[in-house]
Amino acid sequence: METVILAVVIAVVVLGALGGLIVGSRRRKPLPPPPPKAPDITAPPAEPHVGEEAETPRDEPRRTIEEVDLPGGPAPVVVEEPPVAEAPEIEIEVPEPTEGRLVRLRARLSRSQNALGKGLLTLLSREHLDEDTWEEIEDTLLTADVGVQPTQELVERLRERVKVLGTRTPEELRGLLREELLKLVGPDLDRTVKTEPEDRKPGIVMIVGVNGTGKTTTTGKLARVLVADGRSVVLGAADTFRAAAADQLQTWGERVGAHTVRGPEAGDPASVAFDAVKEGKEMGVDVVLIDTAGRLHTKTGLMDELGKVKRVVEKHAPLDEVLLVLDATTGQNGLVQARVFAEVVDITGIVLTKLDGTAKGGIVVAVQRELGVPVKLVGLGEGADDLAPFEPEAFVDALIGD
Repeated sequence: METVILAVVIAVVVLGALGGLIVGSRRRKPLPPPPPKAPDITAPPAEPHVGEEAETPRDEPRRTIEEVDLPGGPAPVVVEEPPVAEAPEIEIEVPEPTEGRLVRLRARLSRSQNALGKGLLTLLSREHLDEDTWEEIEDTLLTADVGVQPTQELVERLRERVKVLGTRTPEELRGLLREELLKLVGPDLDRTVKTEPEDRKPGIVMIVGVNGTGKTTTTGKLARVLVADGRSVVLGAADTFRAAAADQLQTWGERVGAHTVRGPEAGDPASVAFDAVKEGKEMGVDVVLIDTAGRLHTKTGLMDELGKVKRVVEKHAPLDEVLLVLDATTGQNGLVQARVFAEVVDITGIVLTKLDGTAKGGIVVAVQRELGVPVKLVGLGEGADDLAPFEPEAFVDALIGD
């Protein structure tokens, strides 16, 4: 019995010792690393400090750190602001000098206007100049929009000169025709665009004409001519009836650094013109160009309003120029328009646009005879610098051709 008890005790001791060894080996085994700690979303960032702006690239939203009171204490909140759009920079253009422009425009005028001269030279070169030939010469001049009275005068002078000349070489005929056409165009007329009054500043120029003749474009191009000559300019957008007119004129002005005065759409054009001259005087600029609304010459009310614009402007100072813009392709219809405008405002000069392509050169003579004022500027294309002073010699040379 005692032997059995002793065996049980020994077995218990052995099992206990083995259990201790196992537990000890387990304790000595290294434990795996703890899982990473989750970030605390309520903890404030180290930088930037409260109230400062976070540094962000230019095109990304700006982030501002602000404090918000919460039950557990103030906590920062990131507020995103939309990026500030940068205004596009407008590049100021340097217009082409007047001298360089004239060289280029002479060549273009010569290509488009020499049909009249060639036709006359061909007829005058016939061996026998009978009555039928002289009638053809008259028809050629009338078709070119020269006008009845100027045509009769030119044909009469040519008859006398040819009779005296006798034999006619091509060179003699060319010289004869050039001389007579130049007399018809008027080489002695003062074609200066008057923008420099002696006793004051600025010079004031008003641009008038019917719809579609290119008044606003001509005003912008004239601003370029003046800037190219070293003059400072203010533009008055007094065409308040056409929604895009003021925007168009302002764009022309921005290209050359000229300030534009404009008013509300459908506003009083006389008020805009008055303000333009006022600001021009305050700024001390050289010239104020006023673009008026295009109007049908048959609408009495609109024509009366044009007279009002002139009267209001002259409360500041007299107008130095009133330029009538005519489309050279309209022919005799343009003469009717010119006559009506001249009755409302004192026209001092004419601008002929589109004097290329299908335009007939005789319109220069006809409109000058109709109004008794000279053509001062001509437009020969759609380019920004395709407006130039009218030169009678260059024009006649272009009519006759090489």
